Amino acid sequence: MKESQQEKRVIVTGGAGVIGCELLSVLLNNNFIVLSVDKNPLPAKKVELLSLNNPKLRHLVADLSTDSLADLIDFNPSAIFHLAAVFERSKESPQFWNTNWNENTLLSHRIVDLVREIPSLKAFVFASSYLIYTPDLYMCEHQSAPVSLNEDSPLNPRNITGASKFYTEKELEFIHEYISPDLRFINARIYRVYGRGSRDVISRWTRAALRDEEIHVYNRQNRFDFIYAQDVALGLYRLFLSNDGYGIVNLGSGISTSIGEVINALSLLIPVKQSKDMGQIEQYEASMADITKLRTLTGWAPGTSLLKGLEQIMEYEKEIL
Repeated sequence: MKESQQEKRVIVTGGAGVIGCELLSVLLNNNFIVLSVDKNPLPAKKVELLSLNNPKLRHLVADLSTDSLADLIDFNPSAIFHLAAVFERSKESPQFWNTNWNENTLLSHRIVDLVREIPSLKAFVFASSYLIYTPDLYMCEHQSAPVSLNEDSPLNPRNITGASKFYTEKELEFIHEYISPDLRFINARIYRVYGRGSRDVISRWTRAALRDEEIHVYNRQNRFDFIYAQDVALGLYRLFLSNDGYGIVNLGSGISTSIGEVINALSLLIPVKQSKDMGQIEQYEASMADITKLRTLTGWAPGTSLLKGLEQIMEYEKEIL
């Protein structure tokens, strides 16, 4: 069935972020009319990739935790992709307390509340986090085999960012149950993202290597599920398209990779100056996503290998340098 113009209207919060820019590209390539909202303008390099003159894209610079949301309501979308968020390291600093409240919890509450103001809204895709799962499952005092987390794994948010993500998930469930039963919501629990123009450790190390700078390495044995930002965007989009896409879904690569393996892969592309191993500063992590549900719902799985992702990041960073 041919989609109407109204059904092709979507909002992306956090559109200037590393996942947001990739998602804008996916949506525009599929002829969606997009309102992107972020407290920052689109990065200059990403503007070239997106083509700012695209008549189907409008980017609104606004602080969604405090500014008026009238433009979002007036846009009358059929779907919202809510990506806007802030993160700090896993062991968060005291200064992050207020930032998390304003830019994660409060901001997300205001976006979820829009459901009541936009009758045309049919789908809400939320970028949640694997930090919701209890760290007792995958954190330990010694090196261990990676633990595959599925959607039914026990919950106990690891930090205040995870707690904020969990609260927003529960708000969406409440909205669906009591206010808008026809709303289809997807809580995509995303794993360790890296990508072009990101602040993640992989991108930071790539930039340092290109500048011939030393990198500092902690916990080489830590194992994470690294997923390329472009794959995250494709996963969110495919979950949105899936008629059965609903509720909680893991969005990771399904592969556990150690920090040491990341450095080895980067070393295949460029000489890497490493400082003396800084040792262990916290418990070991050994986590990965069980993506069975993702595969079942979308018939797809992330396809960007770590090496391919590193090559694309390096190409991007070289052009900036």
